[in-house]
Amino acid sequence: MSKVTIIGVGAVGTATAYCLAQKGLVNEIVLVDIKPGTAEGRALDMRQAAAIQRFDTNVVGATDDYTESAGSDIIVVTSGMSRKPGMSRSDLVKTNAAIVTDVVGRAAAVSPDAIILMVSNPLDVLCYCAHAVSKFPKNRVMGMSGLLDIARYRSFISEKLQVSTKDIQALILGGHGNTMVPMPRYTTIGGIPLRQWMDKATIDSIIDRTRLGGDELINLLGTSAWHAAGAAICSMIEAIVCDQKRVFPVCAYLDGEYGLNDIFIGVPVILGAGGVEKVIELELDEEDSVRFYESEEVVRADVEAMKRTMGL
Repeated sequence: MSKVTIIGVGAVGTATAYCLAQKGLVNEIVLVDIKPGTAEGRALDMRQAAAIQRFDTNVVGATDDYTESAGSDIIVVTSGMSRKPGMSRSDLVKTNAAIVTDVVGRAAAVSPDAIILMVSNPLDVLCYCAHAVSKFPKNRVMGMSGLLDIARYRSFISEKLQVSTKDIQALILGGHGNTMVPMPRYTTIGGIPLRQWMDKATIDSIIDRTRLGGDELINLLGTSAWHAAGAAICSMIEAIVCDQKRVFPVCAYLDGEYGLNDIFIGVPVILGAGGVEKVIELELDEEDSVRFYESEEVVRADVEAMKRTMGL
């Protein structure tokens, strides 16, 4: 018996819930949103879709009430506001950290054994916030970042080479955003290194597009995208509830790995029933190392600013 609570039922939360329900991976999905009627309406719509799509997952909704979520195995947090024109990054961090502090504190209190999966941005910073507020062990708090970034990276490589994304293996490290570090050295197509398929200029152009992948979608849609994010979250939940021991890029807490401490940042991990069961340390060449630690500095600066603001 598995139970998942999704906090924040906007486009990403809804896409995640529907993907999860269709796969039949869990017995119950609880949707929670602050806007009256939204979670209940989304849940009702999905239950009616079940009669057509023929899935048995029970989906329920609640407005700003965590009673239904009690005893959840996984808590997915998508709550938060998007950055608006004129809003500084520090303003966004302050606003969303306050939201995460509230919702994580309330959800964790009624599901003390859950795994927290953060989606809200700025992701790395809010993972730290969720960990501090919940006081859960480091293996039970993580963020969805690398899987989505890699999906974009693989998609762009596929477009350029006209090959199936199924045959592309890739890896991205670092913070979620413009400082992410795509890793061509660890990217292969059918086992063949990427550098045998493309010259450096082409690879660099794909890396740049990947780093700005979220911005590209926002410019097209006027908002963040949701299908790929929902699919990525669903894959992470599947790895946990089915104890698949998948090797996924995850925003995870580092406690000495890569020479870093007390920070959440994107790294490859083994993901299973225990959450982040192992952080995998890669050999980094000089270029990769410089970019990774530059990304870490940006994340750490944001975390320190958030800690001062929130008194953590």
